[in-house]
Amino acid sequence: MYSDEDLNAAVNAGALSEASAQALRAFVAQRQSAPAVDEEQFRLVTGFNDIFVVIACLLVLASVAWLGAALAPWLGALAVSAVAWGLGEFFIRKRRMALPAIVLLLAFTGGIVAAGFTTTDRSTVNIAIACAIAAVATWLHWRRFHVPITVAAGAAAAAGCVVALLLTLFPAARDWTDLLSLLAGLVVFALAMHWDVADTRRETRKSDVAFWLHLLAAPLLVRPVFAALHVFAGSTSPGQALLVVAVYIVIAIVSLSIDRRALMVSALIYVLYTFSDLLQQYGMVSLGFAVAAFVIGSGLLMLSAFWHPARAQVVRLLPAALRQRLPALR
Repeated sequence: MYSDEDLNAAVNAGALSEASAQALRAFVAQRQSAPAVDEEQFRLVTGFNDIFVVIACLLVLASVAWLGAALAPWLGALAVSAVAWGLGEFFIRKRRMALPAIVLLLAFTGGIVAAGFTTTDRSTVNIAIACAIAAVATWLHWRRFHVPITVAAGAAAAAGCVVALLLTLFPAARDWTDLLSLLAGLVVFALAMHWDVADTRRETRKSDVAFWLHLLAAPLLVRPVFAALHVFAGSTSPGQALLVVAVYIVIAIVSLSIDRRALMVSALIYVLYTFSDLLQQYGMVSLGFAVAAFVIGSGLLMLSAFWHPARAQVVRLLPAALRQRLPALR
């Protein structure tokens, strides 16, 4: 299995011409009956060896954490980060294995954060410090290994630092958690679009970076929006259900425009709950969720099957200046 990043590396190394690489991409897209740019591809597993290596890495990291924690809790956490970095030197830099890279990055960042939490109390000041250190550490990890998920991990750490500082300076901000989540989501979404705009044909690592950033931004954006509609707050009214549908349609239009599905997936649980609760109020007590899931799932399958033509119709309605900054239509 070869990714666009591998094809680009082959072109740069002279093993493959640019024309041949483009012809191969076009052939694969035609064979799959879908343009590659609309498939939102990212590397996760290149073979079963990825899973084998991940299992071995988790065993080693768990044992290191256990042995280190026997001396001091913070030592176990830092040992996990150190070992994860060391394993990354081989499995990320030399072997370029996708799934182990993700796991090792998360272990490295998680160890840094855990070390900060075990050495101090969990006040907002100390949480901000731990998150700030984690953000710097992920930046160093990115400079060394360039794992696409690293930017999202760093953005999450930076957002946690800013939120913790705001809660420290303005204790009343604890009542504004939904607003803070929305603002953080907008910033991460803007960062994701920055990476997307840099690779509108989705042929480089920049597209993978954007994928993980969109995955982080989606729940941060979606939760406060549906919280404002009082989903999960009690019995659902027909008017409330219509508002949920309207919001989901807007989310679907945005998802089609930017060719990313993370927002729709994050909002799905709220739509399912709203309609299952509404159906239960009208007598479908035991079948409400099943009926709602069937109807919504069928609609999503239809959208998936006709994603490209539906996206083409939406994008053509947008201004030309905006279309040039969105993923290309093929």
